[in-house]
Amino acid sequence: MNIAAEHPAQNASVRTAKLLIDGQFVDSKTTEWRDIVNPATQEVVGCVPFATMDEVNAAVAAAQKAFQTWRTTPLGVRMRLMLKFQDLVRQNQKRIARTLTAEQGKTLADAEGDIFRGLEVVEHACSISTLQQGEFSENVAGGVDTYTLRQPIGVCAGITPFNFPAMIPLWMFPMAIVCGNTFVLKPSEQDPLSTMELVELAIEAGVPAGVLNVVHGGKEVVDAICTHPDIKAISFVGSTAVGTHVYNLASQHGKRVQSMMGAKNHAVVLPDANKEQTLNALAGAGFGAAGQRCMATSVAVFVGASKDWVPELVERAKTLKVNAGIEPNTDVGPVVSKAAKERILGLIGKGVDEGATLALDGREIDVKGYESGNFIGPTIFTKVGTDMSIYKTEIFGPVLCVVEADTLDDAIALVNRNPMGNGVGLFTQSGAAARKFQSEIDIGQVGINIPIPVPVPAFSFTGSRGSKLGDLGPYGKQVVQFYTQTKTVTARWFDDATVNDGVNTTISLR
Repeated sequence: MNIAAEHPAQNASVRTAKLLIDGQFVDSKTTEWRDIVNPATQEVVGCVPFATMDEVNAAVAAAQKAFQTWRTTPLGVRMRLMLKFQDLVRQNQKRIARTLTAEQGKTLADAEGDIFRGLEVVEHACSISTLQQGEFSENVAGGVDTYTLRQPIGVCAGITPFNFPAMIPLWMFPMAIVCGNTFVLKPSEQDPLSTMELVELAIEAGVPAGVLNVVHGGKEVVDAICTHPDIKAISFVGSTAVGTHVYNLASQHGKRVQSMMGAKNHAVVLPDANKEQTLNALAGAGFGAAGQRCMATSVAVFVGASKDWVPELVERAKTLKVNAGIEPNTDVGPVVSKAAKERILGLIGKGVDEGATLALDGREIDVKGYESGNFIGPTIFTKVGTDMSIYKTEIFGPVLCVVEADTLDDAIALVNRNPMGNGVGLFTQSGAAARKFQSEIDIGQVGINIPIPVPVPAFSFTGSRGSKLGDLGPYGKQVVQFYTQTKTVTARWFDDATVNDGVNTTISLR
């Protein structure tokens, strides 16, 4: 884990991730640190502390105290804060992207896209004055009105993954705090520096002390968040194993939890699809971000005669440029760590051992000038069986499995048998086939000629089945429900001079 025993401050070239507690960026008093390593060079670009329990408790206490005043802050004030924040993020997008690429490895273009997709959620948060409206009905009974209020719930927390250190934190804390809650964020310990640059901009935009707090760490900090009595709701994005643990532990301690987890996303290709667009989409969605997306296309299902396109897909994948993310025209950067690379290589080896055909082998790739980088080139398996490890496991690398189906019905049945339900795509020019597919497929997010169907923020992220625990997704209208509680008020106002209904001993309103 590259754990350092002492504070690395003596090395001036290494950035130290701070904690944010009660409006102050502070150095942790911990003795446990982790190096932040550039995946393309193995250079140590920073160091992150694993916060102490006292520091976690201080962050939650600051959030709890700030909630008492922030909850009554007018909607217009919260909205204008988000307007300022989105402007600052836009101004600093390229700078943050450089930090993100250095610590995470993705290309600069993809890093800017990471920030932009999060920025869209911040922009949507600026609509809070309409998003947080309740309902009103007049005269539900004689002189009786009923209305609902959407009120903040208190201290909320977010636990974010390494693969989108800008987008996913921006899914979480802006929507939570604009609804009137306060927030404790735990970024990924692998690449927290770009997240912290966004947090600094939030403070610059005017987020009051204690409304947003940040702690770093691993399982001990996660468990402390899941069990802390003052935290009311937790949003998680990450692996299935950790997400299940977070959901179960936090739920047992009475918290609302949304847990967005692993995936095995399929793309179904019909013979009538536009071949050029489809092959480009498969290559981009399968190998972009080195396959480290929960919405990456990891299985291509070629239906009928479309299986003849597979050799062209292999040739297209061969043209993708593998290099460090900062280099021009790079298509595929390194995976995040040496451990991730070894895991992916092990699964590729297992795919060969279990009988799949390795149509394109990306294991022995040489990137000049970056020989120490965690690089794996685009890799394609054909003749993949659904009982194989490479099909059943989320590889989270630039590996695409190809399976075949005789008919659309067979393809739908194959996808529906997979336990994961994050995303799926269909490539076709038939409206009838598309309508049948979207109706019968049991997956939360469906793309029609769209390989990565992540919705825009006016709609919520809606992964399902084994990819999601909790009934409300991040961002969109659903997340306003997640970060608020509904209070229903039933009211009657009497005019004593004219109204006298007598004593009513029944449950009925009259």
